[in-house]
Amino acid sequence: MSEVRSIEDMPVEVDFSGSAPNPYIGKVRRRVTINIDSETIDYFKAEAARTGVPYQTIINMYLNQCRIEKKRLTFA
Repeated sequence: MSEVRSIEDMPVEVDFSGSAPNPYIGKVRRRVTINIDSETIDYFKAEAARTGVPYQTIINMYLNQCRIEKKRLTFA
């Protein structure tokens, strides 16, 4: 169990000169609800099991890649 500390134990100044900037600043995420067929979800969950990356993150990465590459849908 960790020791409970008071505000008096805090340093007066903290040196952040060696810290790195936050890479997630400006990358705001928005929660959405979408309907995705079971086979597609199963595919991304299998990729998640293979890579160790959460399937929602993989879906976001794929959609972001489509956006960057300006992919367009084709309808058959």
